[in-house]
Amino acid sequence: MSASKPQQIRVDAVAQYVPEQSEPEAGRYVFAYHIAIRNEGTQAAQLLTRHWVITDTNGQIQEVRGVGVIGEQPELAPGEQFEYTSGCVIATPVGTMRGSYRMRAEDGTLFDTDIPEFLLAEPGALH
Repeated sequence: MSASKPQQIRVDAVAQYVPEQSEPEAGRYVFAYHIAIRNEGTQAAQLLTRHWVITDTNGQIQEVRGVGVIGEQPELAPGEQFEYTSGCVIATPVGTMRGSYRMRAEDGTLFDTDIPEFLLAEPGALH
């Protein structure tokens, strides 16, 4: 087994369609996504910024950049986890999201943590 790296952040994401906020006839599909960020490294790290790439099946790409997540810049000690829920709107019943977080380790090192691509799909849209 390898030793854990000083900066090892795990990101898990789950998306859910929000029918009560969506208007399919107007090309508006709303999704909530729940993110869990876990520090599996040996140093504390702070989330500074986010970068999302949201793609629908028409090939429309939205890029979202900003400070922190949900108004916070959480600090995670080794073994700690931070969770939050947010949302996005796309024009098709299916799409994807991926991205990255810019982090700062306690030693001042800046690094990016990838957010693996995950699916946005209205139930029944994929057969």
